[in-house]
Amino acid sequence: MEVKKDLFYSNDHEWVRVEGEKAYIGITDYAQHSLGEIVYVELPEVDNELNAGEVFGVIESVKAASDSYLPVSGKVLEVNEELSDSPQLINEDPYASWVVLIEMSDKSELDNLMNAQEYEEFCSKED
Repeated sequence: MEVKKDLFYSNDHEWVRVEGEKAYIGITDYAQHSLGEIVYVELPEVDNELNAGEVFGVIESVKAASDSYLPVSGKVLEVNEELSDSPQLINEDPYASWVVLIEMSDKSELDNLMNAQEYEEFCSKED
């Protein structure tokens, strides 16, 4: 399982890469391994305002469908359209294959997320 040191992580296995007031969000290596072969990604609408904890999309694999929960509140600026045609990109590199880019409305919500070490410990307890 790969965990990137410079990201934030949620209990729902989403990662967050912060760039100023913007945040790229995707699912973790742990999540994509658990799901198996990803066959479909449902993306949110651009300009949607979402709160932390709300479902922003669905990731379907040959095993199951899984809701994705927004780790921080904000406005959807962009979605990764590549995933519509090639959802398997998440299996190939989950940290390069972000799902959504948001403009955060409350950066302090990052304090509720885990760093890499905390996330590794969290995942070891899940197994």
